[in-house]
Amino acid sequence: MGIRTALLAMLLLLSGSVCAANVQGQHPAQIHLVSEEWLDYTNADGTGVAWDVLRKVFEPAGVKVLIQSAPYSRAVGLVKRGEADAWVGSYKEENDDNLYPRWHFDMDHIYALGLASKPEPTPENIGQYRLAWVRGYDYGSYLPNVHQFREIQRREGILPMLEHERVDFYIDALTEVDYVLGQAAQPERFRRTHIAELPLYLAFAKNEQGKSLKDLFDRRMEQLVRSGELKAIYEKWQQPYPFTADSQPH
Repeated sequence: MGIRTALLAMLLLLSGSVCAANVQGQHPAQIHLVSEEWLDYTNADGTGVAWDVLRKVFEPAGVKVLIQSAPYSRAVGLVKRGEADAWVGSYKEENDDNLYPRWHFDMDHIYALGLASKPEPTPENIGQYRLAWVRGYDYGSYLPNVHQFREIQRREGILPMLEHERVDFYIDALTEVDYVLGQAAQPERFRRTHIAELPLYLAFAKNEQGKSLKDLFDRRMEQLVRSGELKAIYEKWQQPYPFTADSQPH
């Protein structure tokens, strides 16, 4: 009995050590990412520069990327409730309920769209104007001295708001500003002005799986930035490459 007990204890100890090593060394087999649908960036069919970049980050490390499209505020809610592992396109520490990696995966080129007859805004004075942006984007936290702003549900109503001077400028990333401008019957009446560059992040669920995936993301991004392997993806989609070989996390 003594020998059997000793052998059983040894087997249990070894089994526990192997399980602990597996827990420490392995990652989840898949990551569930959710994003607003942005044209040629996070298309609903899984194409786009961001989806290509994120597959390049995770899938060579053995983590299958599963995607879901949802409006931005709903994407945030899905991650908060643990129904997705991360949402795509967050600004740094945009939300206290999530885990943020050290590395960004892209840069958002932020523009102000307004009537061409209005004074051209600058990064320094943009906060003095009446602004509008899509609900959930919270540009007021990233632009200086913002005092008056409106949050809208859909981009379709922006041009009438500008034409009737209910707001002075609409704030959004360049792709979305161009989408709105593309709806104008007289696009020459409007002007877009660059006002900021904001790093883009994955915002991970605040749980053990989220932490494991966040740590993997940081390790892989370090490798890919140093090797330059991501550059071909940005070139394929004709997007500016946001890194150099010696880039550092923001």
